[in-house]
Amino acid sequence: MAGQRLPGTSGRPGVARRERAALVGLIAGRARRLDADRSLDELAGLAQAAGGDIVLRVLQERPKPDPSTFLGAGKIQMLAASAAETDVDVVIFDNELTPAQLRQVEEKVGRKVVDRTQLILDIFARRARTREGKLQVELAQLKYLLPRLVGASTALSRLGGGIGTRGPGETKLETDRRRIRTRIHAVSEDIEHVRKRRAQSRERRHKASVPTVALVGYTNAGKTTLFNVLTRADAEASDALFVTLDPLIRPVRLPDSRELLVADTVGFIDRLPHALVAAFRATLEETVDADLALHIIDAAAPDRDRRMSAVRQVLEEVGAVNLPLLDVYNKCDALTFDERRRLQDQDPSALCVSALNGQGIDELVETMTSRLALDVQRVTLTFDPDSASDRDRIARVYRHARVALHETRDGQVSIVADVPRRLLGRLGHV
Repeated sequence: MAGQRLPGTSGRPGVARRERAALVGLIAGRARRLDADRSLDELAGLAQAAGGDIVLRVLQERPKPDPSTFLGAGKIQMLAASAAETDVDVVIFDNELTPAQLRQVEEKVGRKVVDRTQLILDIFARRARTREGKLQVELAQLKYLLPRLVGASTALSRLGGGIGTRGPGETKLETDRRRIRTRIHAVSEDIEHVRKRRAQSRERRHKASVPTVALVGYTNAGKTTLFNVLTRADAEASDALFVTLDPLIRPVRLPDSRELLVADTVGFIDRLPHALVAAFRATLEETVDADLALHIIDAAAPDRDRRMSAVRQVLEEVGAVNLPLLDVYNKCDALTFDERRRLQDQDPSALCVSALNGQGIDELVETMTSRLALDVQRVTLTFDPDSASDRDRIARVYRHARVALHETRDGQVSIVADVPRRLLGRLGHV
């Protein structure tokens, strides 16, 4: 198949010129052309998020990638000619290339070459705002670049601007393996401190008996918009990919004054780089230790099933396979009546909501309440006011339950309260 030439975007006076990008995909084995096209569409979104304009798309169908140049020899020549004709700055492959493939392709095409993994790492580097986020991205980038240092002098010398060049920077990369490993060790230690600090925060929340709900899902599924609706917060939400890197945790107060915490987490994507998953483990542990995870799904996405599968794969990778999971289909306002009915038929337990217009939010809160066993049971609790531990339990009853009656008789305190079912064993004896 010939490369498909696309119109570029002309720059405006005073505005930095965006890089002209070529996208390259492969239809290998039993892969379907439709899936390859959709994957390339997603790659286009990633490239645009990294500051590129798509001017060329190339797809090749072959049984398996060429071990040397990924594409066949003829297709590589065609790519080089088309890239020259369309004045391409960067060629982006929709797969992870080996160090040898990266060097060979760059030599034959005569353009900067970036693979899918490097592109995703680049976007994370652009989005990272906090010291914690920057450390996690740097660790992932260093681990990705370490095996690519051999013979990569040309690639490293080009660092300093454009897609695939943000992050650790020239001074850290143009050095030997020993210094790179030293830096990896130092960053890993810093991230371990972050992990311990987060673990201590989770332990304090656990002792306070406040349940945590984690929002997980594919990037741009609407997690942050839903987070803002539930928590009445104003976290940044947009159509861009990977806007949320650092987890946000905010309280949600229910109509009857009970409280839970909601955590907004980094979005997932198909073939999320392993180095990135490992580096963000400290952040993703917020999900692993949650009492409930809401899997936020873009109901209107044409490749919805593929995205759902990608999310579940990452959850398995971070050890969240046994986490109670509730599927929440967002953006249902973009579905027709028939599409919503088919969705309900396919998954009768599915919750269909719209974070944009509030559709289904009340039902979602009710379901969360039920799944977290926040529903209450009226009980009579008896305490010894002279016991320090019983006085602590009385204080917890007032913090986490609705007290209907409190009386002292014969040296004992008797409290009638509506107690969340999940806390019955911890607040006292019936």
